[in-house]
Amino acid sequence: MASLPPPTSKNPRPPKVKNKNAAPIQITAEQILREAHDRRLEPAHSVPKQKIGDLEELSELRQRKRKEFEDQIRKNRLNMSSWLKYATWEESQLEFDRARSVFERALDVDSRNVAIWLRYTEMEMKNRNINYARNLFDRAVTMLPRVDQFWYKYTYMEEMLGDVPKARGVFERWMQWEPEENAWNAYIKMEKRYKEIERARAIYGRFVSIHPEPKNWLKWARFEEEQNDLEKAREIYSQAIEFLGEEHIDQKVLVAFAKFEIKLKEFDRARVIFNYGLERLPKSKSESLYNQYTLFEKQYGTREGIEGVVIGKRRVRYEEEIEANSKNYDVWFDYARLEEDNGDVDRVRDVYERAIAQVPPAEEKRYWRRYIYLWINYALYEELETRDYDRTRQIYSECINLIPHKKFTFAKIWLLYAQFEVRRLDITTARKILGRAIGMCPKDRLFKGYIELEMQLREFDRCRTLYTKFLEYNPANCTAWIKFAEVERLLGEYERCRAIFELAVNQPVLDMPEILWKAYIDFEFNEEEYERTRLLYERLLERTTHVKVYVSYAQFELSVEEGDEGDNVVRARKVFENAYKSMKEKELKEERVILLESWKDFEENHGTDETMEAVKSKMPRTVKRSKKRKTDDGEGEDNVVYEEYYDYIFPDDETQKPNLKLLQMAAAWRMAQQNNTTDSVTENQDNETAED
Repeated sequence: MASLPPPTSKNPRPPKVKNKNAAPIQITAEQILREAHDRRLEPAHSVPKQKIGDLEELSELRQRKRKEFEDQIRKNRLNMSSWLKYATWEESQLEFDRARSVFERALDVDSRNVAIWLRYTEMEMKNRNINYARNLFDRAVTMLPRVDQFWYKYTYMEEMLGDVPKARGVFERWMQWEPEENAWNAYIKMEKRYKEIERARAIYGRFVSIHPEPKNWLKWARFEEEQNDLEKAREIYSQAIEFLGEEHIDQKVLVAFAKFEIKLKEFDRARVIFNYGLERLPKSKSESLYNQYTLFEKQYGTREGIEGVVIGKRRVRYEEEIEANSKNYDVWFDYARLEEDNGDVDRVRDVYERAIAQVPPAEEKRYWRRYIYLWINYALYEELETRDYDRTRQIYSECINLIPHKKFTFAKIWLLYAQFEVRRLDITTARKILGRAIGMCPKDRLFKGYIELEMQLREFDRCRTLYTKFLEYNPANCTAWIKFAEVERLLGEYERCRAIFELAVNQPVLDMPEILWKAYIDFEFNEEEYERTRLLYERLLERTTHVKVYVSYAQFELSVEEGDEGDNVVRARKVFENAYKSMKEKELKEERVILLESWKDFEENHGTDETMEAVKSKMPRTVKRSKKRKTDDGEGEDNVVYEEYYDYIFPDDETQKPNLKLLQMAAAWRMAQQNNTTDSVTENQDNETAED
């Protein structure tokens, strides 16, 4: 291969290859890999072996090695690795006294080094120097009693030697230091291996007094169950619950105790244990207990018991949600409904009292909308379920006192309070409540509710008074004016009714004037006051020229049969003509189309051919047009787009006659083109027939 020149710092790119011819000797990737593999198999550099011929050479070697170790130790006495290597070498030479001397010198340097003690004891045990090993373990556990590894090895050595009393003595020395749980478990396992049950039981008693965790009590109880001492196991469970107390009780202990009783067919005892735990454990720490209780009731309980468990689980869930967010009123509703279905009055009241105590954080109505229904449900429950009417009255009163009426109010709560007093046959109190509501925070709904109550009581004078105050409070409410007029009409006071309508239509501001005028016109029409009705239509047309008013006016004239036969049709047609003329002057195209459609229907039913043709001649043509509209493209530049829309061209519209004439000419030209095309096609067909 051609060699490449080395890259320079000035030109970071690889230089161009000048000679691209193949190299005379080609090397493949396979050859490179094979060479690397062969080199890996070559023998590495090895230290030459030294053969010792006699004791003198051995002595010289030992002296040289000892000198090397001593030099290393002299350089760094704190390097424990050098000491261990030195002692191990002396052990390999079977020079145990020298090895012990090295270990002792190392301990003088660092007497708390665990590795040195372990290697020292392992050397003695490996070479069966048992007494030396015992002495070393005694020294180690005396100096380092918190290193459990020494104790484990010491007890294991004594047990392997078959000297169980000495092993037990070592454990007793160890237990005086109150070690971790694993040490106690090892002691107990040793006693169990040698069938020393009473000793193991005594160790368990000391164990749980030092480490009173629930799992240790459970181990002791299972141990007694394995020994088939059921009374002792029950006693241990009871002691565990008593010792841990209500603050540290664990659901695992209760579940194990209950399962133990279930195994013995003591179902009542198990149920008592479950209930004890559910009453005292925090709701967030009793999920497993609830699950086990549910399974227990499904297997051995009654229907009531199962329902009680289900209700209890739902209570736990609701309490957790409330603890997370006490202002979540939907959870309070579900919680109260659960207790109501359960039928425990005290629990229901407790839930409602806790719920209504969660007052919204701000005096804004949107925060109070859900909250106020808690009071309403509470009051209805006391009235309908418990029939405690004094408590119901107190609930309504406290709720009203709580609401900030100067900022907002709830008409519903006032009306419910008044309706409750009506059901208690206390009409005077109900009126006082509604009067107080109107005085403090007048609202349309309060007036309507109060008027409805007086209407049911047939107190019409009070209704007039309330309607007067209502309209003084909100004179723009057209519905109130109409209802007031309807009351007077029901009482036969037509002049009063007409006066009310006159006052209403003369108000400067109305929320829905169209329904007010319609009600006034319908009143006069039903009373057959046709002249008054016409005057009302004329007055209304002075205020508005809406097409629906004209159509309604024409229909009214058509329905009134006054004078000679056919006069009503003439009057109706005149209304249509006036309407069309007015809209034409104001250039209202869509309204004119709607009017012409109604006029056309009218002429089809009541007109002649001439009048029908006259209306049809006024019907517009629909054309599609486009107009420019500027849009912003989001980058500050305006784009011009064209929008299509439909326009109407009326034949009698003078301003549009040129455009209409142009369109007619275009339509005629198009028709002519179609006729020419048809004639040419027919001529070709005739020619082909003649040739055949």
